[in-house]
Amino acid sequence: MCGSKGGPPVTSPRVRLDDGRHLAYKERGVAREIAKHKIIIAHAYADSKYFNFQISDEVLKELQICIVTFDRAGYGESDPNPGRSVKSEAFDIQELADKLQLGPKFYVMGLSIGAYAVYGCLKYIPHRLSGVALVVPLTNFWWPCFPDKLFRDALNGLLVAQRWTYRVAHYAPWLVHWWMTQSWLPSLSSLVGKPDPFSRSDLEILEQLASKAPTPGQGMETQQGLHESLHRDLMVAFGKWDFDPTDIRNPFVDGEGHVDMWVGHEDKVFPFELARYLSRQIPWIRYHEVADAGHLLIYKETNCEAIFRELVSP
Repeated sequence: MCGSKGGPPVTSPRVRLDDGRHLAYKERGVAREIAKHKIIIAHAYADSKYFNFQISDEVLKELQICIVTFDRAGYGESDPNPGRSVKSEAFDIQELADKLQLGPKFYVMGLSIGAYAVYGCLKYIPHRLSGVALVVPLTNFWWPCFPDKLFRDALNGLLVAQRWTYRVAHYAPWLVHWWMTQSWLPSLSSLVGKPDPFSRSDLEILEQLASKAPTPGQGMETQQGLHESLHRDLMVAFGKWDFDPTDIRNPFVDGEGHVDMWVGHEDKVFPFELARYLSRQIPWIRYHEVADAGHLLIYKETNCEAIFRELVSP
């Protein structure tokens, strides 16, 4: 663990949770003491609090936004949580907000697989939310709300390595670590550095990002081990949940806030068909399907700005 004898050093501010674990965080934008909108963001798979948002400081100042990104349990400089779950991630967010004195309500945004933490917030702490953004959100193919044909067609449309990894995470989570560390098996590990999981627009974005200076903290995401970061993420995301998203009640029946879902039409990680179907089953979700965009849509500056503006709009 970070900060322990022989472990990686602690280089970021951290809060100590009531169970003794630490969460590392980073702030950007207007100081939280004076910001009108405080947004806590749950990062994606194999990412960290150093996620490089393509939004200018000028826009953040205009909108009076303070962004708080944090390393989810087991990632970066945050302590692992062997009991990590959809529920525990939601309460980590709530406790982070309280330790930083963000106030009785705050916004949450979940990116890709990090969206399971935000679904947890919608289920377990809806009274704390000012607004919600689900950006290219995780789809657990085994949610009961999906018709069999839709679920099977979507799963079978994925790459073999994606399909098998998700199945192992769902049906045999105790095998995930072994599966992901065997080079001869079709796992997500075999796709690292390959263009296969990305759309045309994603590849263009990756090329642009590669020409820029490396993001601070790059390479720290899994410094405490692959199992407590990547592998446990898969086990939670595609495991058996305690609820189905359609069980969630609208947290903003008074109209003071909204839930937005942003999906790329060309997304090859989580097919848009499932997100579109889910949004139709949950009519209070405001669904945004972006043409000519893939899984990395938030890395395009115009998309990123639109997402933040929509989140804090009345």
